[in-house]
Amino acid sequence: MDEVGKGLGRRSLLALAGVGLLLGGCASTAPSALYGLTAPDDIADGRSRPVQVLVPAPRALKALDTGNIAVVDKGPAYSYFPQAAWADTLPNVVQAKLVQTLENTGRLRGVGLPGEGLLIDFQLQTDLRSFELNIDGPDRAVVEIAAKLINDRNGRTVASRVFTAVVPAGGTTVDRAVAAMNRAADQVFREIAVWVLDKV
Repeated sequence: MDEVGKGLGRRSLLALAGVGLLLGGCASTAPSALYGLTAPDDIADGRSRPVQVLVPAPRALKALDTGNIAVVDKGPAYSYFPQAAWADTLPNVVQAKLVQTLENTGRLRGVGLPGEGLLIDFQLQTDLRSFELNIDGPDRAVVEIAAKLINDRNGRTVASRVFTAVVPAGGTTVDRAVAAMNRAADQVFREIAVWVLDKV
């Protein structure tokens, strides 16, 4: 598995990433490594809720609405790890893991995706604000998701909240970056699930 930026400074990482993207037109753009996210399955037990929750794909700016793994410096300025990508577009990966996290609680009657034909009680709408390796200062993973819980019966907002986690990455290789983003996302997914269960 290729690693990017091993032993290199922050600026070298950005330069390498930029060169990788520029060379994409001259060579195969298929990544040599695909990365996924884990979903927490250890959320504390509690009473079940006889409701069904719809989880649409998160909204995101173009910088994050991609399969590329983002690296962010001052500005913010976005670049991406060459030869590495998420297993799908980032919003789709996050959507799948939010669904899995809510299902793992075992405390909802149903959790579904748009188009599955479920009779929905609530919608969990989300926005990806940050999902990246941030190198503006200490190398760290930053995951920030704004969530809104909507009563699907009347369209009213039940609650809204921004969930943020920052985890030290300990380096700028793609493996370290993804591992740190996984830990940060795990924290955010867990907090979102607990919040949803408290509000429905």
